[in-house]
Amino acid sequence: MTKQEFLEYCRDTYGTSPDYPFDEDFETAVLRHRDNRKWYALVMKASRRKFGFDSDEIIDVVNLKLPIEMYGSFGASDGVYPAYHMNKLHWISVLFPDASDNTVHFLVNVSFASTKSSKKRSK
Repeated sequence: MTKQEFLEYCRDTYGTSPDYPFDEDFETAVLRHRDNRKWYALVMKASRRKFGFDSDEIIDVVNLKLPIEMYGSFGASDGVYPAYHMNKLHWISVLFPDASDNTVHFLVNVSFASTKSSKKRSK
């Protein structure tokens, strides 16, 4: 999956478009819920070296939020690593070139659900 394909999936599935909140950084994209503005994905470029590879190749990566009980369910063989540049207890990094489309779709769906507003019931 490419970054563009990922952004199109999020647009088509959730109706969200990326925003670029970092000054003078027009590549790092944040995807947010429309109602609560919480991030459910952060798309950026990173060196493979940041994930333990002996390579300086720059690749597209997405950080996604997972419930704690799911953390550790995926690993390097799935293209999934502890989050680069975010809280490693709650976020993972998915390397687009290494992860299957099905893995990316599943994990972004979980991240979206994990960060949505909870509806409070009135008594």
